[in-house]
Amino acid sequence: MVLRDGRTISVLTVGAVTTVLTALTPMTAFAASDPLQRYARQQLRWERCDVDHPATFECAKVKVPLDYRDPGGRTIDIAISRVRAGSAEQRHGVLLMNPGGPGGPGLTLPVEMEPLLSAEVRDRFDLIGFDPRGVGQSTPIGCDLPADQRTFQHPYAPGTFAKDVAWARTVADKCWAKAGDVLPHITTRNTARDMDVVRAALGERRISYFGHSYGTYLGAVYTQMFPQRSDRFVLDSALDPSLAWRGMLREAAPGAELAFTRWTEWAAARNATYGLGSTAAEVRRTYWDLVAHADRTPVPTENGTLDGDAIRAGYAAFVHVEAVTRWIVALKAAAAGGPAAPAVPSVVPTDNTTAAVWAVLCGDSRSWPRDPEQYRRDAVRDRAAYPLAGDLGANIQPCAFWKSAAAESATVVNNDVNALIVQNEWDPQATPAMARGMRRALHGARMVTVAGGEGHGVVVAGPSCADGSVTRYLTTGRLPAKDLTCGG
Repeated sequence: MVLRDGRTISVLTVGAVTTVLTALTPMTAFAASDPLQRYARQQLRWERCDVDHPATFECAKVKVPLDYRDPGGRTIDIAISRVRAGSAEQRHGVLLMNPGGPGGPGLTLPVEMEPLLSAEVRDRFDLIGFDPRGVGQSTPIGCDLPADQRTFQHPYAPGTFAKDVAWARTVADKCWAKAGDVLPHITTRNTARDMDVVRAALGERRISYFGHSYGTYLGAVYTQMFPQRSDRFVLDSALDPSLAWRGMLREAAPGAELAFTRWTEWAAARNATYGLGSTAAEVRRTYWDLVAHADRTPVPTENGTLDGDAIRAGYAAFVHVEAVTRWIVALKAAAAGGPAAPAVPSVVPTDNTTAAVWAVLCGDSRSWPRDPEQYRRDAVRDRAAYPLAGDLGANIQPCAFWKSAAAESATVVNNDVNALIVQNEWDPQATPAMARGMRRALHGARMVTVAGGEGHGVVVAGPSCADGSVTRYLTTGRLPAKDLTCGG
């Protein structure tokens, strides 16, 4: 059959009849002969989401196929939400939203994002949130992983690599034992297909979209699969689609080194205040001496002790130069016998989040090496090149032992759909290099870089110099004439 994104697959449908899917017509729903037509015709039952949010925040469930190759087979639920446009006269359409991840629930995004968007944008769009398939209230999956198996970053060391391999194998085996019937279908491409079913069920010809972090990749995949359905797409802190997925994990290390170097210079200029060293080299030495000390004697914090690898795992904090300096000073004092230092702010992921992360990371791409020695070599090489975080992204992951290779290859994003990419100069996760990769893939896009901007998120972090470009694009559809840099 021909899927709506143009792929041709032979499939057995209900009644053992082979069905050929026709291409989409310019209507809001699917063609009459398309087996997905029944999903477009479903009646959505909108209800108040919960008593903790305003009555105007409504939720519903959308039925979608678990396997789009068998649209008449098993179905799953996609939980969606909305806050209606403020003005019926000015309403332009719907703005779907994704917070990132993968594995991040997005059902509450309409109420969370509403105060971050201008009144002009809120007047023109129904804000639509959704939990991606397998996440939150959208037929969630799990692997029965205890807390100590939900970690994502494993520093490489020759003496612990066998343990890391065992962890990766155990996580993969548990996930497949618990959810093996569903895991092959928890992919970015299928989530993009779900978005298009949601579009049709809402009665919309096209969708606009806001995506953060992983959500930028999901949005780019949608534009590639459904270019005629893509309206105004804002991609906040973009990932390079050509690196999915292992390359994205490893690409954080070069950016971490740049941020670390910038921090050493910042702290050295303020040695009178913080006492970490009067030159960048001295500050660098102070940090690595602290790491070495913590490897010998873990440093007490408010949430337990940190060894050297745990301190390195906080590398993302180095984009926030003032905050991370206070943390390093506190760790240094605690290591010398002072009061316990604050812990690195973190959120332990639920098992659902963990399961969804591995399902997407491992299921989206066939590029994961199967040989543990490849990971060992890469971890050694990346640690030498990027001492702060190189091994954390290169070390072995459960994807090395995922029992089924991806049913589809990772999406090659290469199109002319217009989009607006907004990016901080100092982002520890979606680095400017990654955002430039997204810009190269979306030829019709424009990019606004916030000079000096710190952190993983522009629009989601509150007011910035990029807000005017975002509002103008979402309200008029007009992109800047060229890529811009604002702030300073």
